[in-house]
Amino acid sequence: MAKYNIQLMNKISKIGTKIFDNKYVLGEEIENPEGMLVRSAVLHDTVFPDPLRCIARAGAGVNNIPLDRCADEGIVVFNTPGANANAVKELVLASLFLASRDIIGGVQWANTLEGDPEAAKKVEKGKSAFGGYEIFGKTLGIIGLGAIGRLVANAAVALGMSVVGCDPYLSDAARAELDPKVGVVATFEEVYSASDYITLHVPSTPSTKGMVNAESIKGMKDGVRILNLARADLVVSTDMLAALESGKIAKYVVDFPTDDVIGKNKNIVAIPHLGASTEEAEDNCAVMAVNQTIDYLENGNIKNSVNYPNLSLPRTADTARVCVLAKAGIAEAVNGAVADAFGAPVASVSAEKGNYAYYIFDVKGDIGATDPISEVDGVIRVVSFL
Repeated sequence: MAKYNIQLMNKISKIGTKIFDNKYVLGEEIENPEGMLVRSAVLHDTVFPDPLRCIARAGAGVNNIPLDRCADEGIVVFNTPGANANAVKELVLASLFLASRDIIGGVQWANTLEGDPEAAKKVEKGKSAFGGYEIFGKTLGIIGLGAIGRLVANAAVALGMSVVGCDPYLSDAARAELDPKVGVVATFEEVYSASDYITLHVPSTPSTKGMVNAESIKGMKDGVRILNLARADLVVSTDMLAALESGKIAKYVVDFPTDDVIGKNKNIVAIPHLGASTEEAEDNCAVMAVNQTIDYLENGNIKNSVNYPNLSLPRTADTARVCVLAKAGIAEAVNGAVADAFGAPVASVSAEKGNYAYYIFDVKGDIGATDPISEVDGVIRVVSFL
């Protein structure tokens, strides 16, 4: 029986890895893997072995993986969007309350009264120092209405908040998942100016890095409270500290604390990257990552890739399958080479994404006859299956 080698770059939930059957060999020290599973391990300096065909990130963020290099080497990179969305949503809700009331300061102060026979009286006298505000009736602004942002929006409506959000890439299907009370606006600036609380739910890209800065902060309400459970570099730390010092921003809750902000201001709540750190989220991400890996290695189907097109085709009976990863724009040459090697395909699909393309062909004939396809200029990798 054919064996696939899977290298585990981090500890991966056994709920996921047990899905692999006896065709798969798993381990941290596996040599020449066909697949990798990763969570937080940084792979930018990793030299990938020739057999490696896919990397599955058990989570949403992929800034620890060299996406372009992987694409150029014919390695499909998957992530698991939505698998940890509920876990992050719940921490966002907790962060709303932490940003509104000095719960942490109150707990720390109460613990100093251990052993004090007057503790109960002192609690009643001292509690006013930790008062705060209710979120009911306030406006929550959401930057990014992806899987997490939509869950947060709907939950905030249920808690009695007014909600306004912006996402330039919001699809009609995603919009339909939002509570009708959620206001969707065209620009981030509209969110900034309307909101008592702002929560960030966008990836770190050249266009979003440093999006919360001195200029954007000027357009926000005085005393706004910012939640960042997305990525540290969405916020310019020096500008955030200056706004906290002036009172323009009342509270900053961050799940990606760095030395730039830890301990620098009493109104910063630094959470140690707990957003997706629940057992359920880790299980969900592992299951999705494993299923995507299996479907690609055994059938060539791609789902939730971040560097190649998503594409799948049901297997056709009594055929072999040939899959081609290539640069975009060479469809005619690829189709011609496949036809020359196998005749007209029984079934086929193709798609392009950015600079890359992917093709699936179900064909009749000897799947060892793929060399002419590999020789087409722009073809990166050819994989065949019985």
